[in-house]
Amino acid sequence: MATVAPDRRIGRDDNWQREMDLLHARTQELHLFEFWSTGDETEHEAVRKLQKFDKARPHLWRFADIHPCLVKAGELIDMYESERRSLIMCNPALGGQIATTNTLFAAYRINNPNEIAPAHRHSPNAIRLGLTGHTNFTGVEGEPITFGPGDLVLTPHDTWHNHGNEGEGGAINLSVLDMPLVNTLNATYFESDYYEVDARGERIRADVQTSRFPADYSQRIYGAGGLKPRSVSHRRGTGNASPMYVYRWDRTREALENLRPYPGNGFEAAMLEYVDPTTGRAPYATMTFFAQMLRPGEATRPLRQNASLIVTVLDGSGHSLIDGERFDWDRFDTFCVPGGHWLEHVNGSGTGDAILFVSSDEPALKALRFYMKHGRAESGEIVRLE
Repeated sequence: MATVAPDRRIGRDDNWQREMDLLHARTQELHLFEFWSTGDETEHEAVRKLQKFDKARPHLWRFADIHPCLVKAGELIDMYESERRSLIMCNPALGGQIATTNTLFAAYRINNPNEIAPAHRHSPNAIRLGLTGHTNFTGVEGEPITFGPGDLVLTPHDTWHNHGNEGEGGAINLSVLDMPLVNTLNATYFESDYYEVDARGERIRADVQTSRFPADYSQRIYGAGGLKPRSVSHRRGTGNASPMYVYRWDRTREALENLRPYPGNGFEAAMLEYVDPTTGRAPYATMTFFAQMLRPGEATRPLRQNASLIVTVLDGSGHSLIDGERFDWDRFDTFCVPGGHWLEHVNGSGTGDAILFVSSDEPALKALRFYMKHGRAESGEIVRLE
């Protein structure tokens, strides 16, 4: 026989209500949340209130709309006035917070010809991905890196780096940072005013880093997959990120091509993760990155994970379904998929590939043992993938 919970309101008088009102007034004065339920409320309603915060929503930013703004910024803003000409994609559901998802932000950046910004460093981890132009430049801890479309450059936590353009006009790249997460942890700092070099035994202020490694160092030391050099130190920067600072697109594209004959699990098409070549783990403790290829006409099965994704289209066109809502995308468009949403990708071409670059906060969730990933099989059954 089912037990009926007694109605606790029976016997409560006006004095009880006055006492409750006084208690409520005092907790509000002390900035306290009352984690309980009374009256017609249920315990579940109190839990829902406890969980309430601004959550990022799926959104798409069209590069065709943003590109004219970047070009105009390049015309109007001199590098010596502002070192950065970046447009950060802000999620409209986050109430003005400078974030693309709750943990990451992505930005388009333009660099004019023959300009190199002063060196700086900061606590957030960052990457640069070349979109247009072949003379994007980032110097990282003394390694001068010139990069082009599809090349991925790391600027790990606390590494000195310069950004710029070594010649070609209007070079545009994509930046992704874990700064919203670092802000939440109250661990953000920027330093840009005292990069120093050793000049004949004396430390002097400098804007541009001294090159201490050859321009092809990352490729030379770490470019042979499966082979780890034992005769060099892998501790670069703080030693807490991948020591390979640039991942060249030609090799990434070749590796994707090698996956073409293999169908995979049906949920992620052909997909590669950029990893630390010395450990096989994600490049950062907070972020990881993927190159994803949808073969002609390919569509993925529904996938849901609690990691948040930022997806930038490197080539091709198509659409994605996020909880059933359609988002059509074209080259260089960017869209976000916050954790918890069902995601499907469709290549709109019957003859060409669609190539996606994916940024994810998956490593942070894995480190905290929160990560989950599920797929929906053809039968409709939901299966756990990780």
